[in-house]
Amino acid sequence: MKHLIVTAAVACATGVVPAYAQTAGATPQTNAQPAAQAAPRPASPAGTAQTQVAGTWGKNARGTEVYQNGKWIEITYGRPIMRGRDVYGSGANYAKGLLANGATVWRAGANVSTRLNTEVPLVIAGKTVPAGEYSLFIDTKSPTDWTLIVSTWGAKKSGGDQTPDTLWGSFNYTPDKDVIRIPMTIGKLPVSFDQLTWNFVDMKGDGGKIAIMWGDVIASAPFAVGK
Repeated sequence: MKHLIVTAAVACATGVVPAYAQTAGATPQTNAQPAAQAAPRPASPAGTAQTQVAGTWGKNARGTEVYQNGKWIEITYGRPIMRGRDVYGSGANYAKGLLANGATVWRAGANVSTRLNTEVPLVIAGKTVPAGEYSLFIDTKSPTDWTLIVSTWGAKKSGGDQTPDTLWGSFNYTPDKDVIRIPMTIGKLPVSFDQLTWNFVDMKGDGGKIAIMWGDVIASAPFAVGK
């Protein structure tokens, strides 16, 4: 007991308080830094769809079956979310909500222009689209009349990008850079896609379909691998 009293007295004189003498419930001091705040998620996250064509299946040196010498086709786009909206509308207002700021065709995504990058020529609507990078738009005239547009318009990196011959989304689109226009087949899905989705469907070795799905709508256009 005398030892504890002496130790406490020394601690008070020196300003050092042993652990057993600290006030109950006091918060210990640490050097920990506040947790970093996570970056906010974009309202329309980026998306990508990819497929590989024009290759052959074979076995490698280990005897494993692999796809060889294939060429990539990729679509990159922004993925808006429905969040309970009726994104298409009806009657005279059909698809008008998709054409913000005076656009005449739909960017078929969000923010940046939807882009098609193909390592192999594609035959669409009987016309060959050379390998390269393009912008995709959709002319949404009515619930049964959509047209897919493949265009040589470039894509801006932001709304303030001043690069010539590029677009932000589909704003200021004009048809003079169209490569092809093809009517799309429109169907009704058994489920509703909350987030806009591009994909490749009904694929075979020599082609397939480019498809977009949003809500309970699916629209597609066929393509073949060119030479």
